[in-house]
Amino acid sequence: MQPTLEQLRSLYGVCELIGDLLQPINLVRYDERVKRIVILVEEDIEIEIFPNGEVLIR
Repeated sequence: MQPTLEQLRSLYGVCELIGDLLQPINLVRYDERVKRIVILVEEDIEIEIFPNGEVLIR
């Protein structure tokens, strides 16, 4: 499986925002089990992008 177009658009926006804040992106992974993109920023910020493009920041 591949990420949806909505996920890729959200991923681009999130990466642009993180870059503007000068924060390191440690991990970007597509989890095929739940069909989500997971991004680890620094060591304590986890971002999930759902198939509909919705972004969850923890």
